[in-house]
Amino acid sequence: MENTKPLRLAVIVGSVRANRFGPTVSGWFAGEAEKYGSYEVDLIDLAEAEHELPVAFPDFGAELPAEVERVRGNLAGRLAAADAFVIVTPEYNHSFPASLKNVIDWFNREWHAKPVGFVSYGGMAGGQRAVEQLRQVFPELHAVTVRATLSFHMAWERFAEDGRPRDEEGSNAAAKGMLRQLEWWGHALRDARARSPYSAAA
Repeated sequence: MENTKPLRLAVIVGSVRANRFGPTVSGWFAGEAEKYGSYEVDLIDLAEAEHELPVAFPDFGAELPAEVERVRGNLAGRLAAADAFVIVTPEYNHSFPASLKNVIDWFNREWHAKPVGFVSYGGMAGGQRAVEQLRQVFPELHAVTVRATLSFHMAWERFAEDGRPRDEEGSNAAAKGMLRQLEWWGHALRDARARSPYSAAA
C-alpha cells in the first residue's frame, strides 16, 4: 500500500565558514519547502557544534570516542529518517566545502536509495561547479540526484535584507520545480524501500 504520509526532507547547510551566506539561502528554501505542503523539513546546519565530526577517520571496526559517537549517532538518526535531501552549497575553488564532503563520508546506508536536490550559491558561476562534482559523489552512495536545481550567482546581491530573493516569483517557481521532482522520487523510492530493503551489494 502506498504511504501517503509527508516526506521527511533534510535540508543540509554545507558551509561552516565564518560570515557565510548559507543560512540566508537555506532558511529561505526550507521555508518554501514547508509551504509546499508535502514535506516535514529538518534543517541540518553543519556549523552547529552538535554536528561537528573529526576529519580523521578511525580504523574500520575501531571504537569511537564517546563524543564522536554521540555526534555521529545524532546525525545518523536524522539522515536515516529522511526520505529526501537538499544540499545547500557554496563553491570554494571550483568545488564544494570540505565540511560537506566530511559529513557525506561519515555515513553510507543513510543515503541509500533516496533522492538528492541541490541549491547552490556563489559568484558568477553560482556554485554550479560544486553541484556538478556532487553529482559524481552521490551515485557512489546509491543516491539519486534530481535534474532540477536552484543556483544563485552573486548571491549576496540576489537576496533582500529580509532574507528573501529579490526575484521572488522566479525563485519560488524554481524551488517548486525541484520540490516536485524530489516529491516524485521521494515517494517512489520510499515505497520501494518499504516493499523490499535496498541492497547495495553488486
